[in-house]
Amino acid sequence: MLVALYAQVYMSVLLNDWYGRYYDILQKPTEHGIAAFWNNLWEWVFIVIPYILVATGVSYFTRLYTLQWREAITFNYIPRWRNVHEEIEGASQRIQEDTFRFARIVESLGLQVVRAIMTLFAFLPVLWKLSNKVNVVFLNDIPGALVWVAIATSFGGMVISWLVGVKLPGLEYNNQKVEAAFRKELVLGEDDKINHSSIETLTELFTGIRFNYRRLYLHYGYFDLWVWFYDQAVSLLPEILAAPALFAGKVTLGVIMQVGNAFAKVHNSFALFVHNWTTVTELRSIWKRLHEFEANLEKYKVSG
Repeated sequence: MLVALYAQVYMSVLLNDWYGRYYDILQKPTEHGIAAFWNNLWEWVFIVIPYILVATGVSYFTRLYTLQWREAITFNYIPRWRNVHEEIEGASQRIQEDTFRFARIVESLGLQVVRAIMTLFAFLPVLWKLSNKVNVVFLNDIPGALVWVAIATSFGGMVISWLVGVKLPGLEYNNQKVEAAFRKELVLGEDDKINHSSIETLTELFTGIRFNYRRLYLHYGYFDLWVWFYDQAVSLLPEILAAPALFAGKVTLGVIMQVGNAFAKVHNSFALFVHNWTTVTELRSIWKRLHEFEANLEKYKVSG
């Protein structure tokens, strides 16, 4: 999987070079001719088709690996849980649902982290060289100016995202607890509706769910406001920085497109956790629940 990920990143670099040639042709069509345009499109086909096949293979085998990992976690918990005679809150949910969500999220984030690291190694030199071509305004004397701008905006966004979303993990954790209590009452009611799952009990439990979700959605509201503002502000930043060089005739449109693409790759790699903050929040709450579950398994286990 690591080799396949590296192949994907390598083909992304080839695509970045292709974009430079493609937009240079579009900028000056009379100099290049229609034949150059069609030849350039064929180059795109020979890069994109292997990229799609490799990406599909990586996704498939990663999902299989995640399923095996979930199975290993599940059957590590089950014998330990059967050896406990005390009731542990939400045990069935933690074994069945939380292990699934934990494995799935770690699979998704893990794949993105590895790809982001490889992308940085591939595109940092590209963006560094392009920085010398465009002579970024106010940063002319700093080598690799676009790289430093990408790093600064990414880590700045991460710090602000942490401050804005500091309450989200706790709220997610509370939601999982009230959801578990509601589902447990429904499950008990399947076998015994006389003593469980009354309208009054279910209404009371769902009132807690509604209250928690409304609080969570309120906090996600201002967090989403920040993320949308951040993404829109950064999206045009490389073109704004490189525009003076373009209008002065120092660089071509192809170079500007390369700058925009390379900047986006580097910035998105550094800002990975900003763009996945809600997923990270969910993972942190699930980890907390599983950590508590393991602690209770150890606490109430029957010796001998």
